[in-house]
Amino acid sequence: MTLGLYIVRRLAGTFAMIAAVFFGMLVLFEVFEVVRRFGNEAGLPELLTLSVLRVPRTFYQIMPLLMILSSMALFLSMARSSELVVMRSAGRSAKRWLVEPVLAVLVFGILVVALLNPMASASNRLYQQRLQALQNPDLVAEISISDSALWLRQGDTLGQTVIRAESVVADGLSFEPITFLVFDRETGAPMIRIEADSGRLEPGRWLLLNAKQWDLNDPNPEASARSYPEVALQTDLTPERIRDSLARSGSISVWAMPAFIQAMERAGLATRDHRARFQAELALPLLMAAMMLIGAVLCLQHSRAGSASRRVLITVLAGFALFFFRNFAQVLGENGQIPIALAIWTPPVASMLLAVGVLLHLEDG
Repeated sequence: MTLGLYIVRRLAGTFAMIAAVFFGMLVLFEVFEVVRRFGNEAGLPELLTLSVLRVPRTFYQIMPLLMILSSMALFLSMARSSELVVMRSAGRSAKRWLVEPVLAVLVFGILVVALLNPMASASNRLYQQRLQALQNPDLVAEISISDSALWLRQGDTLGQTVIRAESVVADGLSFEPITFLVFDRETGAPMIRIEADSGRLEPGRWLLLNAKQWDLNDPNPEASARSYPEVALQTDLTPERIRDSLARSGSISVWAMPAFIQAMERAGLATRDHRARFQAELALPLLMAAMMLIGAVLCLQHSRAGSASRRVLITVLAGFALFFFRNFAQVLGENGQIPIALAIWTPPVASMLLAVGVLLHLEDG
């Protein structure tokens, strides 16, 4: 236990150092990128805010890679200082003193998903809002899901329009019933209300069937209301923008994801990609443990055995290969090519079993 806790402390220190270096690099890269893109459109405080808001999500996504780099750095250091030789001379095999680090990484991964994921999601959501407002402050569109309806917001030169639809047809372009509420841009007061039995999103317009329009500025809106069998309204929304907004699960925390998925299912929207991403978040602690175990197994040999540079290269390639394979399998799961559970849980489980097999071969021959 004491030896395992010693390795855990060393691993935590190494991870903190590598994470700090990468976090600083990400901040620097984001500042350069934001200044390059929007240097003439916003002031320095706004650009720095955008950069800082962007970093947490990217940092969260590379946590598995940071773990394998930390594990590799730690065990190479212990090999150079002959600590691994002393451990084996004391009768402690790697199978025994790697248990505590693996458990510690699993607990750390759970904390990362439970605490860092909501922070990264909130910062990413703020980043998207600020970026959209900076790129085109007059034309803003937002999409959200509630327990009872799908809500959309579109903007034009006249004002903002809030759209509420109770259900979505399977094609994702038809909504029924649907309500439009137009707000004045200057005063923020509602001007027009439109209700329709159904509405279909077409290129550049909404096509509404059996619609009724009320002028809310009229003293008696019901008396002046007009009905239309068919009416078209201009819009800048597109099916791609709606799908992209709904698929932007990076702005939804892992805690809110189950309720969001249920709301989308009640609205008639496809949820396979969101369910796959939710499962991927749950599998992140196991993936980080697999990364740590791979980095440890590939760097257990003493430095005098030679080929240290080759082991470093193999470890880095193995980490990136696992990271790529996990993302590739997740895409297959999101597209329905393979079952979601198989796509999400196979890479970390298979990698951990492979690392354990290599460890048994090195220890027992």
